[in-house]
Amino acid sequence: MTVAADRDHWFRRYETALPGAVQLLCLPHAGGAASQFLPLARELAPAVDVVCVQYPGRQDRRKETPIDDVHTLADRLCDLLAPTPERQLVIFGHSMGAVVGFELALRVERSAPGALLGLIASGRRAPVIHREENVHRRGDDEIIAEIRALSGTDPSVLADDELLRMVLPALRADYRAIETYRYREGDRLGAPIGVLVGDRDPRVSLDEARAWEQLTQGAFSMRTFPGGHFYLNAQQAAVASAVGDRITAFRDLSRVS
Repeated sequence: MTVAADRDHWFRRYETALPGAVQLLCLPHAGGAASQFLPLARELAPAVDVVCVQYPGRQDRRKETPIDDVHTLADRLCDLLAPTPERQLVIFGHSMGAVVGFELALRVERSAPGALLGLIASGRRAPVIHREENVHRRGDDEIIAEIRALSGTDPSVLADDELLRMVLPALRADYRAIETYRYREGDRLGAPIGVLVGDRDPRVSLDEARAWEQLTQGAFSMRTFPGGHFYLNAQQAAVASAVGDRITAFRDLSRVS
């Protein structure tokens, strides 16, 4: 497979963007897919070039082996992204995607100084806060119970047992990736971080979300929304507006730095 074809395999664009638009790279939650960001792409186009990541092991990539390590995912994405200072980049990740996004952001800052405008972390405690979790070691029924409790999976998938069993390998790999991840002491971004979080998220307290401030040498902001772990599903326009505001703020900060 050529590099261009491999990029098409990993990166999806659902809308066209204006020339020179900031690129927003979107990273989904555990078990999630690129298509979850379709509403965001529609809201932000054409002013923002929304690029959505499709991890192996789901939807049209379901026959591929899922990647169960955050660092491996970040390495692969950085290689394919091939960032340059000429193309301004913002990374947006939800839940597991926020941690993958942080690790990717570290790599972008090392490989292409000046390319990264900022990181938007959604629905995830800061990597500096470790909590022992073992969902990936549980039985299938227990994993299904976990995703039902978070209310972020399409009800049609939850109602179809055969379809649900098909997505379990990718889901288990994603949980293994995020639950075995360990933050490396001292890793911090030079770029600013913006945090979005639901005010009733059962997996992330507001203090845990605010701890992302420890991971940037730049500006920090945090916005809360009504709702739980998947607050963004019911508030797509408001979330898109918040993401757009963060992109604008990141650009303004880059001009004065």
